[in-house]
This record gives sequence, C-alpha cells and structure tokens, in this order.
Amino acid sequence: MKAIVVLITFLFSLFASNILQAQTINWENLKTEEKHILSVNAGWDYSFVYGFGYGYHLKTEMPIILESSFSFASGEVIFDDFKTKIGGQINVYQFNNFHFNAAIHAIYRRYGNPLVTLQNFGAAASTTIGYYKPKWFVAGEFGFDQAIVTHFQHSEIYKEVYPDVKNGWFEPTTGGNFNFGIQGGYSFAKSDLTLRAGKVMTEDFETTPLIPFYLQIGYSYKLD
Repeated sequence: MKAIVVLITFLFSLFASNILQAQTINWENLKTEEKHILSVNAGWDYSFVYGFGYGYHLKTEMPIILESSFSFASGEVIFDDFKTKIGGQINVYQFNNFHFNAAIHAIYRRYGNPLVTLQNFGAAASTTIGYYKPKWFVAGEFGFDQAIVTHFQHSEIYKEVYPDVKNGWFEPTTGGNFNFGIQGGYSFAKSDLTLRAGKVMTEDFETTPLIPFYLQIGYSYKLD
C-alpha cells in the first residue's frame, strides 16, 4: 500500500505541476474597440509545452477579458497530455500606470504514461500587480492551482503488480500548487510579445514538483 501511495503521489506531482495563468495582457495597450485577443505561447512547464488561446474583451467600466485556452506537451503522441481552461480576468484597480489584476479559471487536463492515465477537473486563481506603459510592462504574478477531483485509469502492467488497485474518480482535492514569478512584455501596433518566468511549490510548502520552475514566451494579436 505504501508503494502505491508513493507511486501515485509521484505521478500526480508530474500531472498537477502544470501552471495555468491568464493571458498575459498589456492593459495600457488594450484599446476599448479591440474585442478579440488571439494568443500563442511555448515554454517549459513540466516539459516543453505549446499553447494557444482566445480572449474576448467586454465593454465594461472595469476592463474584463473572458478567455479560454488549450495547451499540450511535446512528445511522440500529440494531444496525449493536455490541459484546457475557461474563465476570465479583470483589471480590478488602476493607479496611474500601476494595475492590479485578478483572474479565475476552471480547468480540465489529462496526463498519461505506461502505468496510469489521469484526468482531472480543478480550478485556478491568480493575481498580477505591475507597471504598464503603452509600449512595455513588467509585473509580478502569484497564483494557486487546485486539483479538485481526479480519475485514475491504471494500465494492465500496473495491475499485474497491484491487482487490487481501483480505477475511477477520487475526491476530495488531490493536490495543489502555488506559483510566483514575473512577467513582462513589449507592445507594438496590435501585438504583444510577452515573457513569464517563476517558481512552483506544492501547497504544503514542504515538497516541490519534479521540475519546480516555469518559463513561457508568448505572442498576442488584438482585433476589433
């Protein structure tokens, strides 16, 4: 039983270490008439990851962006490991060029290897505080990603060693990660070039994921 717990915990640390973050936006470069935000990104987040997303800019007193995204890990089987999210972010407060932003998202993701396939529903919340100019910005970010319910599908290889293992959905929450780091970018015309980097730690502050760092470069294009 202890061996099972150790193995599943290790597998899940790989699976749940994905960092989900709202689209990286230069709020000072976002114009009222720009409704649609298309983005692509690539970087290191437990492995080399590619992603793309879409955001819709609402015409509200407080700037709000509704968004969805899809990302997948590079590997032999494309789309074998992936994550999706849907939610939004809001520019909560602005003082001169300082912006305070908050975001919340629902998450679905999948991770598989020769021993087990994991599917997970979760949620993520984050906040960003930074200095924004029309041509550039820099900000600090902090977020929390919680795995709420997870489905385990063990392979026949695993069952040969542990024949009594159970498949199915398991709750309550099975783990969470904090992330903190920096982000910045350069803006021109309707485009943003962005960069994010930071560190990940588990919610108990005692253990770290297999790879405790993330790095992402992105590009966004805004349409009326």
